Amino acid sequence: MGTTKNYKDILKGKYPAKAHAKKVAQYIVSKGGDASGTIYLEAQKSRLIEDNDSEAPFRQRRYFYYLSGCNLPDSYLTYDMKGENLTLFIPPVQPDEVIWSGLPMMVEEALEKYDIDHVQTTDTVNSHLASSSSSSQTTVYAIPNQISDHITFLSYNTTNFDLLKPAIETCRVIKSPYEIALIRKANQISTDAHINVMKAVSKAKNETELEAVFLKSCIERNAKNQAYHSIVAAGENGATLHYVRNDEPISKQLNLLLDAGCEVDCYASDITRTFPINGSFSSESLSIYNIVLDMQKQCTEALKEGIKWDDVHELAHKIAIDGLLKLGILRGSADEILKARTSVAFFPHGLGHYLGMDTHDTGGNPNYADKDPMFKYLRVRGTLPAGSVITVEPGIYFCRFIIEPYLKNPEQAKYIDEGVLEKYWSVGGVRIEDNILITPSGYENLTPTPKEVDEMRNIITGS
Repeated sequence: MGTTKNYKDILKGKYPAKAHAKKVAQYIVSKGGDASGTIYLEAQKSRLIEDNDSEAPFRQRRYFYYLSGCNLPDSYLTYDMKGENLTLFIPPVQPDEVIWSGLPMMVEEALEKYDIDHVQTTDTVNSHLASSSSSSQTTVYAIPNQISDHITFLSYNTTNFDLLKPAIETCRVIKSPYEIALIRKANQISTDAHINVMKAVSKAKNETELEAVFLKSCIERNAKNQAYHSIVAAGENGATLHYVRNDEPISKQLNLLLDAGCEVDCYASDITRTFPINGSFSSESLSIYNIVLDMQKQCTEALKEGIKWDDVHELAHKIAIDGLLKLGILRGSADEILKARTSVAFFPHGLGHYLGMDTHDTGGNPNYADKDPMFKYLRVRGTLPAGSVITVEPGIYFCRFIIEPYLKNPEQAKYIDEGVLEKYWSVGGVRIEDNILITPSGYENLTPTPKEVDEMRNIITGS
């Protein structure tokens, strides 16, 4: 399916904070909550670096942002569930601070910018809470450990710390058109950055240079924050799933695994591409790449509303087993190999995760206590709803620390041809990752980043 829908027109509007607040309130009521209650949230505080007078990097609390669209620190928010009134509290003007930092956002500006009903300054929060908690409004819903010491809920009959956080986490799974547009924009900017790394890879000397290319490409497109720490892994470094050093020489390596994505207005992209440093895959690398590409394409084609993610993950393993059998790395019966979970040695992580304000977004209901190694690290369990965005990121890795224990276990080693395996260590790891929107009839791929072998080769070689 296509990826050409225009996100720019949608983003001319406002982040749908009031629709999100209403959805969260409805969830709370559906769980037996007080329909006349008040939702209370706080933004992240501005902080200084420890033992230093410089500001620490700021990252907005996602629960607050979901109901406000506001990326200001030191702010507050209330939502009157009965009256459906959303009130934002922003820091007032502090003359001493203006000298150093300029004027903050004014009340009138905030009312124009955000999808909210009222804007006040933060020095009025407690008086607002006291006036809101009438006899018909008896419960305040808040998140534990995210309430300032000076805030008081004494005028409410009940304080509920249990419902708000799961309510927001559940509601965040199904994205609004505005949220999808933000993810689409992040994907486009990240795609430009991935292409620029492909253009630079054959001339670069080390991973650090390529990380710099990616960051520059994002920042100059006004995406100043990354959704996560980039993975820029050359050669065997690609076998480390969350490799973070990004500082090794690349001249003697075969491939580059680039897992990197920017963030746009608190919404993430998460894209992985693996490509040959000199433009042409070795025969071993190409064989593995084609298996992973087949895994990704078949699993993506299986997606639609209501599909069980566990089944799609199992499908990826079946395709991997068939491919590794054809190469001779695995041997024996495909059914027996699947049952023995030998393929986990080569594909140890889950097929993907929800994507949104967090790279590993909320609502996946993982079960890390699962004794089945094939499903233990699967971040999403159960069926996929329409409107959710999920990553599809199969991979095959040649990590000695993972595979060698299998080789020492006779029940696993009988399915692995160690002689054939020896030719593939230098491949490192191959992962391909796209961000997929689930629709009632199927899916839409939000990631336009090149991944076909010929297209990547042409970009790398400039042909």
